[in-house]
Amino acid sequence: MFRFAMMFQALLLCTGLPCVVQSAERPNVLFIAVDDLNDWIGCLGGHPDGSSPNIDALAKRGCLFTRSYCSAPACNPSRVAIMTGMRPTTTGIYVNPQPWKPVLKDAVTLPQHFMKHGYHAAGCGKIYHGAYDDDTSWNQYLKKGGDPKPTREVQKDPHSKAGGIIWGVLDNEDSEMNDHKMVDYAVDFLDQDHDKPFFLACGIYRPHMPWQVPRKYYDLFPHDKVTLPEVLESDLDDLSPAGVKMAKPTGDHANILKSDNWRYAVQAYLASIRFADEQVGRLIRGLDKSKYGKNTIIVLWGDHGWHLGEKHHWRKFSLWEEACRAPLMVIAPGITSAGSKCGRTVDFVDIYPTLSELCGLPIGDHLDGESVVPLLKNPDQAWEYPALTSHGLKNDAVRTERWRLIRYKRWH
Repeated sequence: MFRFAMMFQALLLCTGLPCVVQSAERPNVLFIAVDDLNDWIGCLGGHPDGSSPNIDALAKRGCLFTRSYCSAPACNPSRVAIMTGMRPTTTGIYVNPQPWKPVLKDAVTLPQHFMKHGYHAAGCGKIYHGAYDDDTSWNQYLKKGGDPKPTREVQKDPHSKAGGIIWGVLDNEDSEMNDHKMVDYAVDFLDQDHDKPFFLACGIYRPHMPWQVPRKYYDLFPHDKVTLPEVLESDLDDLSPAGVKMAKPTGDHANILKSDNWRYAVQAYLASIRFADEQVGRLIRGLDKSKYGKNTIIVLWGDHGWHLGEKHHWRKFSLWEEACRAPLMVIAPGITSAGSKCGRTVDFVDIYPTLSELCGLPIGDHLDGESVVPLLKNPDQAWEYPALTSHGLKNDAVRTERWRLIRYKRWH
C-alpha cells in the first residue's frame, strides 16, 4: 500500500494534477528523539561495553546511517535545526540559552508542515529544548515531567558526581521514570483509532544528565569492569589555543580524574543508554501491536554526541567527532531494505526534506538539507554533500567520509 501510494503521487505529478493522496494510503511517522545519545550503541560500535538491543534491532529493520552528524553540538540549536530544516548559519540560533521562536516567527516547523497537509501531529517528552517548547507545532502534546531523585546517601556519595557531571543509582521502578510515562502516552496514542495519518514524536530524555536510572541498569555494567575511552595524554598538544579552550581540560576532566570517577561516570552513562534503549523497545513493541505497524515510517535520532574524556573533554560543546556524530536510522516500508547501512555523510537538517518526500509533501526551497531518499533506496550510491556542524558564530566543522575540517572564529 505504501509503495502504491508513492507511485500514485508520481503519476499525479507527471499529469500536473494536484497531488492529494487519501488518508488511508498515506504513511504515518513515528519520530523518536534520544537526548545526548552518542555512538555508544551496539549497532554503531562506539564502545565495547555498549548495550542497546532494542535500538540495534530497530536499526536492522531499515537503514542505519553510520556517518550522521548534528548541525550543532548543543540541545537547543540542534533541535531547532532539525525541526525547522535550517542550519544555525541560516537561523542564527547557535547556543542553548537563545529563544528561537521570536527570531523564527515565520518558520514552519516539521510537525506544522505535516499538519498543513492533513496530518495529526502529536508528541510527548523532549523534542524542543527546555523552556522553548512550541505549542503551535502540535495538535496535542504531553510535556516532559520530572524524575525521582536518589536517596540522600547516594547524592552525598563522592562516586556519584564530579563537579557538574552528576549521576546516581535509583531504587525506583521504571514506571516511575518520566521517559517510561512518555512512552506510555505514545503507546496509548497508537492504541487509538485515527481518521487522519499522524506524525507522532516521542522525546526520550536519557541518557541526558543526571545519569540517574534504576539500579538494575547499573548492575549490567560493574564499574570496575567497564572499558575507559582510549585517550592520548598528548592529545591536545597539536591544537590551536582556541581548540584547547573549547576542550576545557582543567574543568570537567580534571575533576573526574581528581575524584577517581572516570569508571563510575562511564558506568552511569552506559546504564542510562540501556534504560533509554528499553523505552525505545517498549515504544516499538507498542507500534508493532497496533494497526499502524505496517504503514508507519520510523525515524530515530540523537540530537548530538557526548564526550566522556576523549580529547580531555566532557559533555557535548565541541566540534570533534565524539560531540558531532549521533545515531540516525530510518525505517520506511517499501523503501528501505532490512539491515542496510549507509556510510555517506549526512546531517540532521536532512530529516525534514526526507520525511517530506517519503510522505508526498512538498519540499520548500528554504530548507538547508537534502532529502536522503536516494540513499535509503541505494545506500552505496554517490553522494556529494558533506555534513556541517556549527558551535557558535564562525566556529564550524565540515565532515566528509575521509576528513574533518574545523575552523575556529579565533586562533587564540
